[in-house]
Amino acid sequence: MTTPPAASTTPAATTTPAAASPLRIGLLGAGPWARNTHAPALAAHPDALLTGVWGRRAEAAEALATAHRTRAYAGEAGIDALLEASDAVAFALPPDVQAPLAVRAAEAGCHVLMDKPVATTVEGARAVAEAVAKAEVASVVFCTLRFAPETAAWIAEQAAVGGWFTARAQWLGSLYAAGSASEYADSPWRREKGGLWDVGPHALSVLIPVLGEVTELTARRGPADTAHLILRHGSGASSTVTLGLSAPPAAAGMGIELRGEHGTAEIPGWDGAQSAFRGAVDALAEVVRTGVPHACDARFGLRLTELLAEAERQAG
Repeated sequence: MTTPPAASTTPAATTTPAAASPLRIGLLGAGPWARNTHAPALAAHPDALLTGVWGRRAEAAEALATAHRTRAYAGEAGIDALLEASDAVAFALPPDVQAPLAVRAAEAGCHVLMDKPVATTVEGARAVAEAVAKAEVASVVFCTLRFAPETAAWIAEQAAVGGWFTARAQWLGSLYAAGSASEYADSPWRREKGGLWDVGPHALSVLIPVLGEVTELTARRGPADTAHLILRHGSGASSTVTLGLSAPPAAAGMGIELRGEHGTAEIPGWDGAQSAFRGAVDALAEVVRTGVPHACDARFGLRLTELLAEAERQAG
């Protein structure tokens, strides 16, 4: 077993409390994830104003902006213009495109609502965390289960209960199974990095707040892009995690089960990504208002990247 290095525990600077409402949020990204989740959630949020959409493809940004009655931005100059028009920016971009743009946004004084993983290199994720701390802007990393109302409440409840002995997490998608028609299957970074990086952050974002920091990690490859992890946590509990995007459709599914002194607990279902993203917007606004960092912030995003990079190294 290998103990991955921990992210810096130096407290990050917090934002200066503010009461601006609605929060002006620009969207960087115009692909399927932005179209299906981010843009509609932002446009409908009562306490947010979608200030515009920037995309790597100008035509996609224009189509998405038109659909939500906002402005489209394109090119390098468009990024700067959108940042200037916004209090915060949300990201729906591949992680290694997101990371340098998040640094750029923080340096421009914008709060950042990032997608998971923040980056697929420790260096990229660390640069984001350091830029956020230096600029004293708010940050939230959108790990779906941490912000969907049903699962967020369950995580908080199980963390308060304590006494957990072990846990089992499984997230198997069929994105790359024969006959799959998912538009997310066309994502080059998902195909390259697989389930470990795509759905691994979701599982870890549940296990860590309930069982404690990961102190030991072992990883091995399974069939196709499947990865198996064995984790030891600061509480003394252990957990196993199975992740993949290439399962047969009949084998696909997600579940997290805890076992401990008080019996068993299984994570509930949730009402889709849009509802969860609205929760992430609420969390960002709360950080902006109070100056109190969220647990799922850029530093946590760095820690996730450290763990996933170590798992990838071991699994080969």
